[in-house]
Amino acid sequence: MICPRCNSNQVDDIKFCTFCGANLQAVREALDAPESKKFDWSNTWVAEMFMSGQMAEVRKLEMERRLGITPEVKRYNEVKAGVIVSCVGIGVSIFLHYLMHAVANQNPRDAELLNSIWLAGLIPFMVGLALIINGLVVSKKIVQAIEREQKKNLVLEEAAAAKGLRAADTSEFIPTNFSVTDQTTRHLENAERKAK
Repeated sequence: MICPRCNSNQVDDIKFCTFCGANLQAVREALDAPESKKFDWSNTWVAEMFMSGQMAEVRKLEMERRLGITPEVKRYNEVKAGVIVSCVGIGVSIFLHYLMHAVANQNPRDAELLNSIWLAGLIPFMVGLALIINGLVVSKKIVQAIEREQKKNLVLEEAAAAKGLRAADTSEFIPTNFSVTDQTTRHLENAERKAK
């Protein structure tokens, strides 16, 4: 074997180079190791671009769950955004009113048009108002529906867990809603009645 550090020729069975002390065993292991893991395109932004809409939605919901963004938090954020946008709309309206009033005084023939430009600030105000109403009314109903669904799923999971067996290391008695012999005893009674 040739030492990669000093290029001296070494015997294959030694662990360290006799000239420079390089670890030849590590070099042998690196050379004998299988090819490193191939690049996985599914973990890149390119894969996200080509994801179907449903897969993207599932991934988005999973990320929100990991970050702790619940439907209630989304609702509050929506109301907050509505308040901010409404305030911006009012501010833009006030700014445009005074600005256009000053410009209209300089140019009296276009005064009527310039004095009504402040109405453009009503657009963000109305959008913000819509966000507030949506957050307070519509999203609240959606959150309640999600909570009902989660409670229903929890009840179903608890019911399924109650029918299951407990761990082997417990001494807890599991009450059952039925007996193994219930149905067979009824069949025997019916058979006796038919025989008579």
